[in-house]
Amino acid sequence: MQNFKYPKEEKLKKKDDITLLFEKGKWKNNGNLRIIILKNHPDIATENVKLGVSVSKRYFKKAVHRNRIKRLLRECYRLNKDLFKEYFGDKTVAMLFWVSPELPEKFQEVEEQFVKLCQSQKKD
Repeated sequence: MQNFKYPKEEKLKKKDDITLLFEKGKWKNNGNLRIIILKNHPDIATENVKLGVSVSKRYFKKAVHRNRIKRLLRECYRLNKDLFKEYFGDKTVAMLFWVSPELPEKFQEVEEQFVKLCQSQKKD
């Protein structure tokens, strides 16, 4: 049975982890999605994937719109977690960004871009 949860252990919250991610992580783009990834780093002791989500105030002035996109991005990860782990690995720290001033109309648009982003990653 597939695990569709997004537990507290998978949320990227520590400031040190986020700083390290920005310093040593690698960027990937696909459409309106951008992700920064750090795999198997010795400074981050994690047994599972840690994922954070961010939406810029530059593109969306209203918090309602930023929160909607964040919910959509977290939902994409939650439903496609197995695909994400398959392409990026189990011990990965990552942060997703929405880099477009367009508010997505449907969840399917965001999910499609998320799947393409995962598939564009080469398997290790």
